Amino acid sequence: MNRPGPARVPGVVEHVFGRRDRRDGEFLRALYARHGQSLLGHVARLCGGDLQRAEDIVQETFLRAWQHREQLAVDAAAPWLHTVAHNLAVSAFRRRSARPAETPLGDEDPPCETDELDRALESWQMAAALRGLSPEHRAVLVQVYYLRRTVAEAAAVLGVPQGTVKSRCYYALRALRNALDEQGVTAP
Repeated sequence: MNRPGPARVPGVVEHVFGRRDRRDGEFLRALYARHGQSLLGHVARLCGGDLQRAEDIVQETFLRAWQHREQLAVDAAAPWLHTVAHNLAVSAFRRRSARPAETPLGDEDPPCETDELDRALESWQMAAALRGLSPEHRAVLVQVYYLRRTVAEAAAVLGVPQGTVKSRCYYALRALRNALDEQGVTAP
């Protein structure tokens, strides 16, 4: 059974919404002319008055309208546009909420001389503590921590089994911690 569609007022906009004309840019221009301002106001309220973010969401909404122009009916355009815009605004809000707060560049304090002096002192204290270790323990720590070799690589270089590297590393770190404690150096 054929039911009559909603009453239409003949005009340019209604002509542009015809299926045969949806391939050209007139469809999108007419859709924006008809719904753009109300959609922008709606999205701006959703975005807390952030007009730039609202404009981005409206632009994305009309892009999706263009991508779905063959399925978009004239009578359902406004609700469809508002639904898509609402979903995009909610998604944007969730993305912003999930990210850490942005900090402006250049707010970091420049390194001062005391930081460099502290690092030099810590380096000197570490070198002194390393010199106090046995040669076997010092060699393992140098291979694993300073040269960043794996246990297997350190074992191959030192010519000892991997288990020996692990145990020497454990005892070397314990001895190093004790030596640094004696010097009054504490871990951060």
